[in-house]
Amino acid sequence: MRVMFWGTPEFAAPALRALVGEGFEVCAVVTRPDRPVGRERTLTPPRIKQIALEESLPVFQPESPREEDFQELLEVVAPDLSVVVAYGHILPRAIIDLPRLGTLNIHASLLPALRGAAPIQAAIREGLTETGVTIMRMVPALDAGPIVLQSRTPVADDETYGELQGRLSELGAVALIEALTVIELGTTTEHPQDDSLASYARKVDRDTTRIDWSLDAREVANAVRAYDPRPGAWTVHRGTDLKLFGARRMFDVSGRPGEVLAADAEGLVVACGAGAVRICDVQPAGKRRMQAVDWHRGRGIAIGDMLG
Repeated sequence: MRVMFWGTPEFAAPALRALVGEGFEVCAVVTRPDRPVGRERTLTPPRIKQIALEESLPVFQPESPREEDFQELLEVVAPDLSVVVAYGHILPRAIIDLPRLGTLNIHASLLPALRGAAPIQAAIREGLTETGVTIMRMVPALDAGPIVLQSRTPVADDETYGELQGRLSELGAVALIEALTVIELGTTTEHPQDDSLASYARKVDRDTTRIDWSLDAREVANAVRAYDPRPGAWTVHRGTDLKLFGARRMFDVSGRPGEVLAADAEGLVVACGAGAVRICDVQPAGKRRMQAVDWHRGRGIAIGDMLG
């Protein structure tokens, strides 16, 4: 089976490595163009390109998959199947339908729940106790194709976006190999999604990540975990942005929402609409991430300060 792989960030890396490791013929890898990164604006290849070059795989980096010359190139490559994992572009129907076995996608939720751009963050923010990955057949509609296979996993009470993303990327790689195996054997059974049960995880933006201290401690802690380590939940302190990490709920403490109630070796205690949260790490504007207690000791924040 000739597989064309589409992906860009680290989340897609385990799936590509699994395809190569399990002996599938990866006939080409499609990823986003190299981009300037950091203060020096160093031109940096996507993680998937780095892996493809390590494995001596052909790499294509179109600005858009809709480029006519690129679509003609795909016809020459003639993959049997395409696999898409966090590629970063919506594929047109002509490309989805080009391989004789179609196109599969790894989506980081139990579809039809949490369709859309940020399902991992949404699972944590919504306080789900279980999530997973779905291998689905791609269609032009957003994350709406038939389900080939699903794999479930619990979400820990203190799990961050970064931690859950890492686990789901590995889970997705295992599920992908299982799905491709049953497809090769001709024993797969695909199930249509029930659109009436669909929910959506909207793209993360600045407004999404701002903390509302009037929410209860559970909701605030979930919001902080949902964007840890990137892009970071934030609030305002003394007129400047402050990013927050490592939130833990506290039930026996109360105060005005956003008030810094205490500081100790474990972090800052901040009041919420009900209860409070302990914030382990902070990142003041223009500075590196640091332990909250160190910031307090350096007089960056004081007991009684108001956040937000």
